[in-house]
Amino acid sequence: MCGAELKTLPDGVQRVATELARLGHTQTPVMLEEAARTAQQAADALGVALGQIAKSIVFRRKPDGVAVLVIASGDRRVDEDKVAALVCTPGEGGTKLGRANADFVKAATGFSIGGVSPLAHTTPPVTLERARVLKPDQTVPSPCVSVCKMDPVNGWCTGCFRTLDELRGWGQAPDATKLAVWARVEQRQGL
Repeated sequence: MCGAELKTLPDGVQRVATELARLGHTQTPVMLEEAARTAQQAADALGVALGQIAKSIVFRRKPDGVAVLVIASGDRRVDEDKVAALVCTPGEGGTKLGRANADFVKAATGFSIGGVSPLAHTTPPVTLERARVLKPDQTVPSPCVSVCKMDPVNGWCTGCFRTLDELRGWGQAPDATKLAVWARVEQRQGL
């Protein structure tokens, strides 16, 4: 016993560990020796590729002051206009989504900027996530973000950017077809 086990974990880390356990995950959060303010710093500290980091970015929806959490791959940029289109009501006029300052992030999530977890927030935020984990022994995950509203102009779901045919055929599609759909989704998003 080296004594490290006796250290009290910060409140946020305890909340994350509790939530992970509640969801059936056996892994515990990893505490880095140094602060990782960027996805690149986190990737370097963990010895993984930047794209393996899930970064949590918090915006503030201006009309109601609600936190909007975007979970994105560490190697991707987040388009604020696209996020606003998904989480703000059309026709409200003016800028509907803004960057969240440190005080807002801490009050809304219970975490400090640079250490915002994708789960266990003190107040549940509006959450957008898009993750694609490709391992040879796994099936291809769905790009769904639970928005399910079809854009009448382009015919794509405003959440996952799939067509109705792509949505209908997803469950029976082979992995090669799913990967092709992912490529189209990313193209439609301009990634």
